[in-house]
Amino acid sequence: MSVYAIVIHGGAGTIRPSAMTPELETAYKEGLQEALQAGYSLLENGGSSLEAVKAAVMSLEDCVLFNAGRGSVFAKDGSQEMDASIMDGNTGMAGAVAAVRNVRNPVELAYTVMLKSQHVMLNGKGAYDFALAHGIKTEPAEYFYSPYRYKQWKRMQGSEDTALDHQEFPDDKKFGTVGAVAVDRLGNIAAATSTGGMTNKQWGRVGDSPIIGAGTYANNKTCAISCTGHGEPFIRAVTAYDVSCLMEYKGLSLQEAMHVVVHDKLLRIDGEGGMIGVDAKGNTAMLFNSEGMYRGMKGSKGQEEIAIYK
Repeated sequence: MSVYAIVIHGGAGTIRPSAMTPELETAYKEGLQEALQAGYSLLENGGSSLEAVKAAVMSLEDCVLFNAGRGSVFAKDGSQEMDASIMDGNTGMAGAVAAVRNVRNPVELAYTVMLKSQHVMLNGKGAYDFALAHGIKTEPAEYFYSPYRYKQWKRMQGSEDTALDHQEFPDDKKFGTVGAVAVDRLGNIAAATSTGGMTNKQWGRVGDSPIIGAGTYANNKTCAISCTGHGEPFIRAVTAYDVSCLMEYKGLSLQEAMHVVVHDKLLRIDGEGGMIGVDAKGNTAMLFNSEGMYRGMKGSKGQEEIAIYK
C-alpha cells in the first residue's frame, strides 16, 4: 500500500495551558482538525500533495483564529498585508506573494503565480492586479477585521515595537503563521506557508513565509518543510533549505536534520519557532523550540495527532 500523509501547523510560540480557556483550546483544535481533514481527504482520494497543502492552508486562512488570510494582524499604518508561498517537490516549481492586501486566500494566489506566470514571487499592487486578472477571490477590508487583532494593534500604536504572535507582549493570546506539508500516493511531496506577519510591522516588511528556502521548501529527494516563528533569523539561516541540505549532503534523516536546525542552529541566532516536515517515504516530524506549536498530522497508516503544547 502506498503511504500518504499530511502535517499542518498554525504557529509556534509562548503558548501555555494557563493562558488558554477550554473554549479557545477547543476552537483551535477544531480549526486544526478542519484543515487537516481538508488536505487529507484529497490525498485519500488520490489527489496530489500540492492540492492537499493548498486546501489545508486555505482552510487555516479562512479561520479567524490564525494569523493568515482572514485573521491577519495589522501593520503600523493600519493595513493588513499578507505573505504566502507554495512549492512542488516533484517539479521544483514554486510560487509566492508578498505584501498583498484584500486577497481572501494568499496561498491560492501563490499557487496561481506558480502555474500561470513565468515568475516565482509577485508583491504588492502587482500581485493584487495579477489576482484580479486570474479571478482570485478578493474581500473588502471589513472581512479581515477582527476586534482582537485591532485591539492588539491599538495597544502598540505610536510605538516602534512590533509583536510576534508568540511573544508575551501585547497579551497572552497567541496566533501564528500557518503551513502544511504532504506526501501523496505517488511519493511526491509539497509544502505551503501563509502569514499576516507581525503586528505593527513597518515599511512593507516581509518575513520568511513567502521566501523559498527560508520559510518553505520542497524537494522529492529530501523533504518538504514549512516554518513558523521569528522570520528574520529564519531568512538569515535559510532554514527550510538547510534541513534539505543536511539530508542530501550529510545523509541525516528528516527528524535528525530538523532537530539540528531547530534545536541548535536557530537557537544560536535567537530564532524562536518551529517547523513541520515530511519526506517521500512518508516520514513526518513536528519540531519547535518555543513553549508550544499549534500542529496536527494524519497518515494512511492510521496515525493522527492534534496538539498545542510540548
